[in-house]
Amino acid sequence: MFKFSFQGGVSMRDKVVLACTECKNRNYNTKKNKKVTTNRIELNKYCKFCKKHTLHRETK
Repeated sequence: MFKFSFQGGVSMRDKVVLACTECKNRNYNTKKNKKVTTNRIELNKYCKFCKKHTLHRETK
């Protein structure tokens, strides 16, 4: 399965969704290269529902 970009080439990056670990809301969309980063992304981001910085993990 190939992902095509607007430039006509094959994109190696896939869309992922980051969810807050405290309230479980899906707040952020981002992209990652699955060949380089095989494990799940974990970032400290601001959650507007918790109104504080929390750990956000990649969801399926």
